Amino acid sequence: MPFGNTHNNFKLNFKAEEEFPDLSKHNNHMAKILTKDLYAKMRDKQTPSGFTLDDCIQTGIDNPGHPFIMTVGCVAGDEESYDVFKDLFDPIISDRHGGYKPTDKHKTDLNFENLKVRYHRSPRRSASKISRGGDDLDPNYVLSSRVRTGRSIKGYTLPPHTSRGERRAIEKLSIEALTSLDGEFKGKYFPLKSMTDAEQDQLINDHFLFDKPVSPLLTCAGMARDWPDARGIWHNDQKSFLVWVNEEDHLRVIAMEKGGNMREVFRRFCVGLQKIEEIFKKHNTSFMWNEHIGYVLTCPSNLGTGLRGGVHVKLPKLSTHAKFEEILTRLRLQKRGTGGVDTASVGGVFDISNADRLGSSEVDQVQLVVDGVKLMVEMEKKLEKGEAIDSMIPSQK
Repeated sequence: MPFGNTHNNFKLNFKAEEEFPDLSKHNNHMAKILTKDLYAKMRDKQTPSGFTLDDCIQTGIDNPGHPFIMTVGCVAGDEESYDVFKDLFDPIISDRHGGYKPTDKHKTDLNFENLKVRYHRSPRRSASKISRGGDDLDPNYVLSSRVRTGRSIKGYTLPPHTSRGERRAIEKLSIEALTSLDGEFKGKYFPLKSMTDAEQDQLINDHFLFDKPVSPLLTCAGMARDWPDARGIWHNDQKSFLVWVNEEDHLRVIAMEKGGNMREVFRRFCVGLQKIEEIFKKHNTSFMWNEHIGYVLTCPSNLGTGLRGGVHVKLPKLSTHAKFEEILTRLRLQKRGTGGVDTASVGGVFDISNADRLGSSEVDQVQLVVDGVKLMVEMEKKLEKGEAIDSMIPSQK
């Protein structure tokens, strides 16, 4: 079990107010929602696999807040957590995902062909097609493109609650699925615990390697237990499609390449995901999904698509403009340094990605990134010429 006290049934010998955590100095979504009455109502409940309310909230208790972002403060231990503890999760999901209601239904669309085609009128031609939907982000500004998501395999508990045997079974099933891929997806699996020094050095050089979690948000949720047992990395021979096994989620799937062809990255992402799920279905399992919260993942912040479509883009002029933050908000985009959360921009290069996960589809979210980044690059070019961009600032998406 992940924690020392959360599965202790003797806690029920104490009154709810005696067991209720001190959240007086906390700033996360869980702390905003959890009251003594709500705790008393749910503290004796558990999912069929044995995950309790205290398991859900422990990471949010141990991590009062974050200096830059509002953290969620809770995790799910299995697919059933979102139902058994819905009185906690539903308002947290609403708070985190812009008012998403318990009756709302999520959209899923993994057809890359649905990215919108843009046309450009010119004097010589009646209409010249200049984009097939995201294939023409200016490579002089967009350095790389990437789309990632998580997936959970139905029938197993999630990483905060997974046992050693379960984790090894997930790895075994994942290896069988991934090593059976062919064509552009043919590749190799590298288990963390038996990786050679040469393999490790190469994966570090490729920026593929993930290490034991050091973030207290993950460690306090029990996600670093038994490390590195049954963890590993798979990538295709072209190093453009990557899968992490048994990190924060069962699978973390990533497609990427240099330059600004987001359409091609998204195509590879969609096709690869669908091929992997087809193989899982042959083993009588599939990915966790329901029509309300979409793809079920460990952290409520990733529910829905779990998708983060991002580009590394050079915006040295625009990023110093007084309305840069407002522009991002209106485009429903977010920024971070190229080293990830909490890192600063270097040389005016930012990692720009979609802010939304739940309530809109994969295609919708990638489209926002494509259209938004294209607009910001045009703004950057204007500013380079010393021209104003006020007329280009968009309305709220």
